[in-house]
Amino acid sequence: MAHIHFIGGEKGGVGKSLVARLLAQYLIDHEQPFLGFDTDRSHGALMRFYAGYASPVVVDSYESLDAIIEAAVAEPAVDGTQRCILVDLAAQTQDALTQWMDDSGVLELAGEMGLVLSYWHVMDSGRDSVDLLKKLLDRFGSRLNYVLVQNHIRGDNFDLLEASGEKQRALDLNARVINIKRLHEAAMIKIDGHSSSFWSATQRTDDHALGILERQRVKLWLKSAYSEIDSLHI
Repeated sequence: MAHIHFIGGEKGGVGKSLVARLLAQYLIDHEQPFLGFDTDRSHGALMRFYAGYASPVVVDSYESLDAIIEAAVAEPAVDGTQRCILVDLAAQTQDALTQWMDDSGVLELAGEMGLVLSYWHVMDSGRDSVDLLKKLLDRFGSRLNYVLVQNHIRGDNFDLLEASGEKQRALDLNARVINIKRLHEAAMIKIDGHSSSFWSATQRTDDHALGILERQRVKLWLKSAYSEIDSLHI
């Protein structure tokens, strides 16, 4: 049984690609087989940082999106280990994805084929993320598995989410919630500037590498993020 993870949130700048990169590095470090699909045509993070594991996909092409399901069905396990499919969704791709799912009967087929589909809704602390969560829940209800990702790199106060009732609504649909802690901005800028994987960022000691304490901060940040992902038992 393959597990397809859609990493979305619809809004630009909330950290969708960061979460996709984190999840890719987590799977590599835990020796879990996976394939990545990147929908960002301009600067896709999976294609940039994990090119050996990822392929581009055009979200407004049914034939291109079909490749996600074909890959999940073709080889659902590697050496007996369930394979994950990661789909990094660019901003403003939800409508095209939903149309493809509806016209292709993706959710119904997934049930028949034994595929598990999860949608990771990456959120900052603003109202837009809450409104987009409402739209997502209104559209799919109990037909999807949800992971709410509270990204503290994009804001520390999630009171709007708590007060909205949408978080509780998601929890009532068996959603799970994880938190990504803030990482010192300078370290992230260096990692992105050198197109480093998170593993490389914590290991390299050349002239373009992070400093000793910067590497230590990234290691602690990864440890915290991995602990959150561990709680999901993916």
